[in-house]
Amino acid sequence: MHTRNEAAEIFRQLAEGLGRSGTPDFYATLVEQLAGLLGVDHALIAVVDTPHRATTLAVWSNGCYQDNFSYPLAGTPCENVLGREPCFYACNVQAHFPNDMLLGQLSAESYMGLPLFSADGPVIGILAVLSNQPMQPDGLENEILRIVAAQAGAELSRCQAEEALRHSEGVARESERRLNTLLNHLPGMAYRCLNDRHWTMQLVSQGAEALTGYHPDDLQDNRLLSFASLIHEADQNRLYLAVQQAIQQRQPYRVVYRLRHRDGSHRWMWEQGQAVMGNAGQVAYLEGFISDVTDQQESQRVQEAVVQVASTVTSRVGDDYFHQLITTLVTLLEADAGFIALLDQPVPQYTGSTAARKSTLLPAMTTHTVSLVASGKLVDNQTFMLCGTPAEKVVFEGESVAQSGQSFMLPGTSLGTQAWIGRRLDNAKGDAIGVMMVFYQSPLTTNAFATSVLQILSTGAAAELERRRDHRHMHRLAYTDGTTGLPNRARFIELLASMGKEATRQNHSLSLLLIDIRRFKEVNDLHGHQVGDQLLATVAKRLQQANFPKCAVARLSGDEFTILLPSVEDVHLQEIMLQLCEIIKRPIQLEHRVFNLDVSVGVASYPNDVSDAGELFNAASIALHHAKRRDNSVCPYTQTMRHALERRQWMTERLHQAILGHRLELYFQPQFSLADKTLTGAEALCRWYDPEWGWVSPGEFIPLAEERGLIRMLGDWVLEEAASQLGVWQAKHTPLPGKLSINISAQQFADPQLTAHVAKLTTGVPPGAIALELTESDFMRDPDQAVTITHSMRRAGYALFIDDFGTGYSSLSYLRRFAADALKIDISFVRDMLDNHHDRAIVQTIIAMADTLDMKTLAEGVESPAQADLLAKMGCSEAQGYWFGHPLPADEFAATWLMP
Repeated sequence: MHTRNEAAEIFRQLAEGLGRSGTPDFYATLVEQLAGLLGVDHALIAVVDTPHRATTLAVWSNGCYQDNFSYPLAGTPCENVLGREPCFYACNVQAHFPNDMLLGQLSAESYMGLPLFSADGPVIGILAVLSNQPMQPDGLENEILRIVAAQAGAELSRCQAEEALRHSEGVARESERRLNTLLNHLPGMAYRCLNDRHWTMQLVSQGAEALTGYHPDDLQDNRLLSFASLIHEADQNRLYLAVQQAIQQRQPYRVVYRLRHRDGSHRWMWEQGQAVMGNAGQVAYLEGFISDVTDQQESQRVQEAVVQVASTVTSRVGDDYFHQLITTLVTLLEADAGFIALLDQPVPQYTGSTAARKSTLLPAMTTHTVSLVASGKLVDNQTFMLCGTPAEKVVFEGESVAQSGQSFMLPGTSLGTQAWIGRRLDNAKGDAIGVMMVFYQSPLTTNAFATSVLQILSTGAAAELERRRDHRHMHRLAYTDGTTGLPNRARFIELLASMGKEATRQNHSLSLLLIDIRRFKEVNDLHGHQVGDQLLATVAKRLQQANFPKCAVARLSGDEFTILLPSVEDVHLQEIMLQLCEIIKRPIQLEHRVFNLDVSVGVASYPNDVSDAGELFNAASIALHHAKRRDNSVCPYTQTMRHALERRQWMTERLHQAILGHRLELYFQPQFSLADKTLTGAEALCRWYDPEWGWVSPGEFIPLAEERGLIRMLGDWVLEEAASQLGVWQAKHTPLPGKLSINISAQQFADPQLTAHVAKLTTGVPPGAIALELTESDFMRDPDQAVTITHSMRRAGYALFIDDFGTGYSSLSYLRRFAADALKIDISFVRDMLDNHHDRAIVQTIIAMADTLDMKTLAEGVESPAQADLLAKMGCSEAQGYWFGHPLPADEFAATWLMP
């Protein structure tokens, strides 16, 4: 059991340790002093990193500091502390936790741990003391642990807040200073005392000197005299009984009594307080506040101010913080209206004249109310220009009062005022970030009390306003696109969810337009990203100014925008889409350049196109995909599109597996000389039979392979399979006369090492037995590289055919330089050449041009003897088509055309 003096000394030492809050050695000092004060062997403070792991911040063991370490909480007494309650094992703690290696290393016999709470409630750390002997703390030691845990939790919470917000350390220190200012400058005395006849003071605020005439140190621990000795003798018993009755009823006490001042006068005091109970249910101490109510009218207002200020300043959670604050302020000061407002940018400190300071600000600075009360009611927040308003004067003067004759119409109301009191709200750096003001319709007679209350309330308001400002800035960074200022993808997803719920609830429609700027990458590549960003910003501005009803516009990525349109009929939606395309397609001039943009738009509507509004984005994406593929400006969503896309996706997966599993097959179509009708070669054609879908058309799966990046794999398989089949025929003594034509894709032809790659895939087959076919358009994608590759392949011995000649764009100068052996006349010209003199003339021209360039010609799609005869008369060298023979599997082809 500790004596009062011992307790006082303990609290003094503890205060010294707690006074190091905010210093690097705070935790270290705290655990050292805690171990000394409680007489334990070990003390530690740890932060909970994860639900199952903690890291020490300071460790004191056996008289010295130990290195910090991280340890798992499972199977330790510290794990129980996370249950939010203190954990105490008076002895045999190792027997309770046999798997806790730390207990064994410390030789701990007893353990006591307390959770450290953050400001908003969750457990964030652990305070633990351990002894090598059994431990049984008394009430004072429990109180010490509780105070230390509370302070350590507060310090840890503050440190964690610093990590989340860069400059919050300064804010925390400033908040601590302001809290101290609030405590020590309130018109009265805050205290904590024992529940004894002397009202032994343990803690006394600076207000005690003004209240009693005695310094706080004189009253603390009854050093000079007890507080009870100052109470009027006639009031002492009444006061004591009233307090005890309130304690018994577990209620706060409120009493009025007379107190003798040091100057000999008696003053009326109003006191409010409550008992703080210990763990065993006993009264640990009393805490409360005492104010001078000698001037009853003014003191009554002070009383209300103290109570309401305390409740307002300490309830800094929830969106109603500012509403509660300004409502309290207006009520306390008996004002007609008031607001708390945020400046659109901070105003730095300035030591010059007000006029000079004003000239440094932007002339268009605006102010936004975060809470506005008029005539006892909350009013919608307003934005107004700062210049020429009472708020401007407050910003530059720090605190300003107009007692009468200052006419001002409160924004957003019809309330005319002629008097006001205002105080500037500063951030931690001292820059003005807002104002707090109250307004009166009648002249003011006094303002001392009001300015004091404003000063007290402004401390919490400024800190909260700065936090909100930072939060708004982080929200803007998280949800706003930096280039266009539009909501970004993350914000769009939230808008789609909320507007979708509203459309479902109201049974209204919701349309989503997904917009893609065509070939925008070319703009970035040619003119740079800065110009591209300017174009995007211009498009965004046009979309915002289009004034579509209740729409939400967002930028998703790169060159993609989206618009959400609620409650729009189909007919009106068509008009909006046309208007949208027209808006974006209008020329955009940036300096000396003029850009003409084009767009693809995918559209989907709820509930017409999808049954769930959450599916709108997926549906619009599918529609946009079709719009870009078909070069349409606007493409509304249909279920057919989804089925087609799903089929393409399934087909891609099945084709990939078919290639890997060698489930494709080569068919061979014969090629004949038109002069003597002899077999001159064949073309290898890829065929695919799917067990579920049956035969899949090459016209469907080959373009898909090119689009989905499978064409190289497919082309390699064809080359290997064709070479293998040539080897089989050769081994069976039924060799293919002439050459086997194999199609090469544009992606394959883009490989500068194509010649070596083909040689590797066709090992064992003479190059002279293979002719590689590439379309005319593929040759012309990169003519210079095509010249290099064709000459390389020609030198290696491979023949080269230009396929589908006449259907693409050719340069005769390049055609002459290509080392091609033959031109294949496209089936589209051969089909109608008997009846169409234009097609016949084209065929004749191609044959003549090939003769001039020493190339042979091979006509595709010959289906009648008349076509074959006419081609022969024109001088065409060879032909293939159904009239000569259908494509056949390898064995059937060999049996039909290769057997002697």
